[in-house]
Amino acid sequence: MAKTAQHPVLVIMGVSGSGKSTVAGLLAGRLGWDFAEGDDLHPESNVAKMHAGQPLTDEDRWPWLDSIAGWIRQHTGTGTPGIVTCSALKKRYRDVLRGEGVVFVFLDGSKDRISDRLATRHGHFMPAALLESQFEALEAPTPEENSITLSASSAPSEEAQEIIDRLHLTTVGA
Repeated sequence: MAKTAQHPVLVIMGVSGSGKSTVAGLLAGRLGWDFAEGDDLHPESNVAKMHAGQPLTDEDRWPWLDSIAGWIRQHTGTGTPGIVTCSALKKRYRDVLRGEGVVFVFLDGSKDRISDRLATRHGHFMPAALLESQFEALEAPTPEENSITLSASSAPSEEAQEIIDRLHLTTVGA
């Protein structure tokens, strides 16, 4: 069971197509918390590379992870709760983001289910062809990383509610 601070920052993580943005947006609305879409923090060179169907290297990812870590530290440093999306596929990536008050929420889905979702998604720079590389890179978080794992097989609204329930979070107007 993940430990939650009074004002945590949730990192909604998983492979592309697992529902990170949808679930995070629902959570932010229900909780009234700040929300950052991690994809928006990618340098243009990363977006162009992924759009071209090229997987990112670790060297490509470090500046992006530093940007996300900065957003997290700004929030944890001021006691402002927040939610940010980030694939955070490897433990060494999560190590950059980890800190007091940070909880990783891993949306875990089967390759077939995620592939089906990606096939129906339009307007995103991450092509379905890169899904295999994401699953190959994925290192599921462990309990000592202050994380919870959810099956990415329910409706996003149900997944958001499960996160609220499991972390004992208070919704707006509750």
